[in-house]
Amino acid sequence: MKPRVIILSGYGLNCEEETSYGFTLAGAHAEIVHINDVIDGINKLDKYQILAIPGGFAFGDHIGSGKAYAHRMKNHMSDILNKFITSDKLVLGICNGFQILTSAGFLPGALTFNENARYTNRWIDLKVVGKGPWLKNSTTLSLPVAHGEGKYYATPFMLKELQIKKMIAMQYHKGEMYQNYNLPYNPNGALADIAGVTDETGKIFGLMPHPDRALFFTQRPDWTLLKEEYIRKNKTIPDHGDGLHIFKNGVNYFS
Repeated sequence: MKPRVIILSGYGLNCEEETSYGFTLAGAHAEIVHINDVIDGINKLDKYQILAIPGGFAFGDHIGSGKAYAHRMKNHMSDILNKFITSDKLVLGICNGFQILTSAGFLPGALTFNENARYTNRWIDLKVVGKGPWLKNSTTLSLPVAHGEGKYYATPFMLKELQIKKMIAMQYHKGEMYQNYNLPYNPNGALADIAGVTDETGKIFGLMPHPDRALFFTQRPDWTLLKEEYIRKNKTIPDHGDGLHIFKNGVNYFS
C-alpha cells in the first residue's frame, strides 16, 4: 500500500497543493487537511505515516513567522503530535513549516530575519551533511528559497550539539547557482550556513528551501542552458528536479 501523507493547511499556509503533488509524484497517497479538522477529531492523525507542514505565511507572520501556528499546534494537538512523533513515522516542515516546527519545539534553534532585511526569492545550492530517512543518497541539491525570516540561529552550545549529533541536515554552499549568478551563497546569513536540521532520529526534518518548487528540471532557472549542454554531450535530459528526491526518500522509508 502507498504510505499516507497528511499535509496541514489553514490560516495562511499556501503551498499545500505543491507539497501534495510532490508526495503524489513520489508515490504516496497525499491528503490536504485543515488543522481544525485534526484538532476537532474529524481527521485522525494516526491513520497517516507522514505529516507535512508546507510553506506560506501562517497567521500573516504577525508575531513572527510560524509562531501563532506553532502555538495552535502546541495548545490543541500536543498529545496526538507527541504520539505521532514517537511512533515510527516521519515529519517534514518546509519554509514556514520549518519555522513552525522550531517555534513549537519539535526541532532545535530558531529562524529570524534575513541579514539583508529583505524578502529573498531565488535559487541556492545545498550540500547534505546530515543523516536520516529524508536525506538518503543525497550529496548536493539546488532548490529555490523564498522567505524573509530564514536566518537560522542557535546558541554556540546548541550549534556544537547539532554538529556532534549530526542534526545539521544541509548547509548552503558555493555550487552551480552561486557560480552562475554571482550572488551570496548563503541567502540569509544563517549561522554555520544551516539551511535545514533534523531531530536526533532524523525522522523530523525542517528546511528553508522549497523542494516542492523544484520537482521538474524545467523549473530550474538555468534549464535551457543545461539542456543545450546535455544535447552536445549526448547526455539524457532529466525530467525531474532535485526536490523530488526528498519526497521520494520520505515515501521509500515505508516501502
